[in-house]
Amino acid sequence: MTTDRVMLLIDADNVSVDVMEQAVRLLLNQHGALHVRRAYCTAEGALKNQQVFKRLGIKPMVNLAAGKNSTDIALAVDAIDLVLAERPDVVVIASSDSDFAPLVQRLREKGCVVRGIGQHGKTGDETRDVYDDFTVLEHRKPAGAASPATASRPLPAEKPARKTPARKAAAKKAPAAAKKAPRAATKSSKAVATAADETPALPEPADKPARKTARKTAGSRVAAEPLAATEVEAVAPAAPVPAPAAQTPRAATPLHEKARQILACMPELQRGETLELRVASQRLREAGLLTRSGSSTKLLGQFPELFELLPPGQPNHLRMRR
Repeated sequence: MTTDRVMLLIDADNVSVDVMEQAVRLLLNQHGALHVRRAYCTAEGALKNQQVFKRLGIKPMVNLAAGKNSTDIALAVDAIDLVLAERPDVVVIASSDSDFAPLVQRLREKGCVVRGIGQHGKTGDETRDVYDDFTVLEHRKPAGAASPATASRPLPAEKPARKTPARKAAAKKAPAAAKKAPRAATKSSKAVATAADETPALPEPADKPARKTARKTAGSRVAAEPLAATEVEAVAPAAPVPAPAAQTPRAATPLHEKARQILACMPELQRGETLELRVASQRLREAGLLTRSGSSTKLLGQFPELFELLPPGQPNHLRMRR
């Protein structure tokens, strides 16, 4: 441990809450005290992480400006004022952003040792070389959180409902009953025809009214048989065939998969955090989802039900819709 006056300035829009906590513990173990602890963030970020800031003794510096790099500019201006007023020996900037290079050089000219702390996977070599020393911390995911590989893995296709023995029996009976119905009707019609043929010839009536009565009687017997077949079908209807399970339309699969790939690049969004749009663009390019000249707002705008660009009209931050 040393007796140096140490100042910690955190770019809360760039590093996760877990990395902030690790940075505080690390500096306390190395120096014994942290005289200044400040985190620069938006109003939404301050409200979301207020419990963590209270527990770690970090003072949130809320940035109400909505322009590009407004949080970085607020941190840089405040750092110069604090160095002139507090005269710290060591200034620690917790950010993986390489835009702080001019600030680091100016603080070093003021006689400060400037250290950097970044998050693994977000820090490039050009960022590390600027500082007197740089520490990369691994973001530790909370228990139960899905890894990027798991999040990017496509979901298995929905399987049709498994047929139970009862359903199989009903499916077999349905076509069988449908086949038996016309056969039964055919048999009944044949039986009627046979019965009509076997009906003994009536003696020639002496008058025509008696002949008409006999013909009506024979015709009523033939017409009654089809009604009997209809009644049989009404009593034993064919078993209903179970409807096939709904399948996901193929046209929606590519868009759905692309949204999963985007979320895999930015796990902070799945934890409800707000991410700077330029950081999101850089990750999309590294993942091959966005060309060098492509627009991240157009890509993310394809999924308005998932992503929200803030502020509307001139966005510079990104978060998932709740």
